[in-house]
Amino acid sequence: MTILITGGAGYIGSHCCVTFLEAGHDVVVVDNLSNSRSESLKRVEAITGQTVKYELADIRDRSALEDIMTRYKCTAVVHFAGLKAVGESVAKPLEYYENNVIGTHSLLSAMETVGVHRLIFSSSATVYGEPQFLPLTESHPTGPVNPYGRTKLMVEEMLRDLAASDPKWRFTILRYFNPVGAHSSGLIGENPLGIPNNLMPFITQVADGRREQLSVFGDDYDTADGTGIRDYIHVVDLVEGHLKAHEALANLTGADNCLTVNLGTGNGYSVLQMVKAFERSSNKSIPYTIAPRREGDVVECYADTSKADEKLSWTAQKDLEAMCHDTWNWVCKNPKGYE
Repeated sequence: MTILITGGAGYIGSHCCVTFLEAGHDVVVVDNLSNSRSESLKRVEAITGQTVKYELADIRDRSALEDIMTRYKCTAVVHFAGLKAVGESVAKPLEYYENNVIGTHSLLSAMETVGVHRLIFSSSATVYGEPQFLPLTESHPTGPVNPYGRTKLMVEEMLRDLAASDPKWRFTILRYFNPVGAHSSGLIGENPLGIPNNLMPFITQVADGRREQLSVFGDDYDTADGTGIRDYIHVVDLVEGHLKAHEALANLTGADNCLTVNLGTGNGYSVLQMVKAFERSSNKSIPYTIAPRREGDVVECYADTSKADEKLSWTAQKDLEAMCHDTWNWVCKNPKGYE
């Protein structure tokens, strides 16, 4: 079977390519390289010893998607393509709605035209908004507090409506918590373009001397050390969840043809705990300064992962030490990323 992976040259997408190829699937990647590098796919080939089919295209180009899925005889889609920075979404909401919502509409319309009806969607824990209780279960009320989260929820609703309209559709919605880490080979990892939007790549750029210090956004939250708490998950565990989700699609039928699942570890770590863990792993000092809270950030967020265990037979395997070790290994081997 050939799996279309949108955004497959990106951080999570490239790791997903490795996992699916090693599981015996053919993959074809669609990526417009707006926040990625095609070099990552060459590294995927080096890791797996297999060829990655790649098409430079945008998910908003419906005719291109129809052509690609037809030529490669795709049977399912793993959908990563989209914009993903919370702060940027507050500043540029129209770009986020166009790329994430309209782009997914274009993809689904192309899938309908060519007869591909299976999709795994890269959603986000941001759809929950301010937690009313913890850990977050999939039945927790949704209420995203920023445009990024709202675009993810809109796509989720689109998928649920489509699933209800016709039983031939089968969807798995995966609500990610905070992906970190890198492949153990050190050949692929997170390669942010410009100023990082996520904590771990910012920490690494301080550790390797590219930046003088880390900005910690808020130290007055109601947490043990005053900094925000998140559920960090190793990217290799995360993409293994996608493989399990693909296997589960075959068992989704009738009214149960759209499954929503959290992918996290169930453990929450504060920003300062992450800094200290990385210092231990890298043997580097991470100086930091306290900055004002960022608009759109929640205080604390971590997952209840029991549904993933029950429905996908999946649980995260890698601990915080492995997350930090593999991240630092990637950075040391690729001080300039893919450049």
